[in-house]
Amino acid sequence: MPRVGAIDCGTNSIRLLVADVSEREDGSRWLRDVHREMRIVRLGQGVDATGVLAPEALERTRIALADYTAILRRKGVERVRMVATSATRDAANREDFFGMVRETLGVDAEVITGDEEATLSFTGAVGDLEPEEGPFVVVDLGGGSTEVVLGDWDGVRATVTAARSVDIGCVRLTERCLPDDPPTPAQRAEAERVIAEGLAEAFAAVDVSKARTWIGLAGTMTTISGIAKGLPSYDSEAIHLSRLQMGELHETIELLLTLSRADRAALPVMHPGRVDVIGGGALVVAKIAEELRERAGITELVVSEHDILDGIALSTV
Repeated sequence: MPRVGAIDCGTNSIRLLVADVSEREDGSRWLRDVHREMRIVRLGQGVDATGVLAPEALERTRIALADYTAILRRKGVERVRMVATSATRDAANREDFFGMVRETLGVDAEVITGDEEATLSFTGAVGDLEPEEGPFVVVDLGGGSTEVVLGDWDGVRATVTAARSVDIGCVRLTERCLPDDPPTPAQRAEAERVIAEGLAEAFAAVDVSKARTWIGLAGTMTTISGIAKGLPSYDSEAIHLSRLQMGELHETIELLLTLSRADRAALPVMHPGRVDVIGGGALVVAKIAEELRERAGITELVVSEHDILDGIALSTV
């Protein structure tokens, strides 16, 4: 099986995975990581307000992509797939982004739908869980959108039964509702109203009442886990498949919403590019936790480091 490269370009970050794909006798496939990294480029800077990708955001993304291209060549990657999500779906000047990617990477970026994004996220997320823990509800909380996906995993293949993507993410919500830092009570209330409205649409489309396990994906979730566990530095192995009970989850969320920017930046697991948007993401997590407790009786969050990036890699073969 080939060595593949997967690139996920979201609203806040751009991530790279180089992996070798192996196939078992039953036809299932698994990945062996060769190289994995993430950079904050904030491609979606201002898109919610202006409708266009900012020139400086495009340039930050180009620089990161050029570095990724060099890594792909050094690692001998045979197949590459790049997926672009929420920010580029919304931008009027998306062709500027496509042209930059084609010139830099040598392949076209694919702008996938929210439902496609959800399916790839689910496929990447469930592979390390036991099938008996399903049905699973996977929540991928990005910079510009959040995907809620319900499905099963039989140990060989993932099956998605329902999915919905809504335009609520940590960057979009922060820019729209949370101008002060920390946010005022009125700003927080407005953000919570926007979140509730968006998630109502998601949960109307995805009946989570039979779900048994909640899996949280992406930087807001992994950062919250690292803070809750008191890690001395960001440790993906310690965070992957970590479990948070609702009490420690809500304590960490409230901490993030009351700390100053400087104090958040000083947290040892905090990436500098997440400092100013983690509060907005935390509010989304809090509402999702409330909904899943009421709708499915779920009282635990499982945090996964494997997500849409792994799903993209598996989809290349």
